[in-house]
Amino acid sequence: MKLADHIKPISYLKAHAAEIVRNLREKQTPLIITQNGEARMVIQDIESYEQTQETMALLKILALGNRQIEQGKAEPAFQVIKRLRQNRRNR
Repeated sequence: MKLADHIKPISYLKAHAAEIVRNLREKQTPLIITQNGEARMVIQDIESYEQTQETMALLKILALGNRQIEQGKAEPAFQVIKRLRQNRRNR
């Protein structure tokens, strides 16, 4: 995917909105809209947007987990399993 092929001025967006929506849905590639020669927004289909949001959420969870490991707030899985089994036996 060449980025240059997906950059359009805002006037193109105004004149070709229906075509843009159709292409976004079919190709699932984002479109960069410029205003006065500068990139101002990115438009993408809803499925790609949702996938991006899910990916970002997973990356945030991974980053949080890494921070917790670095801060010593995590313990090995075998210790957690051992503790859970012991708690279940004590009930």
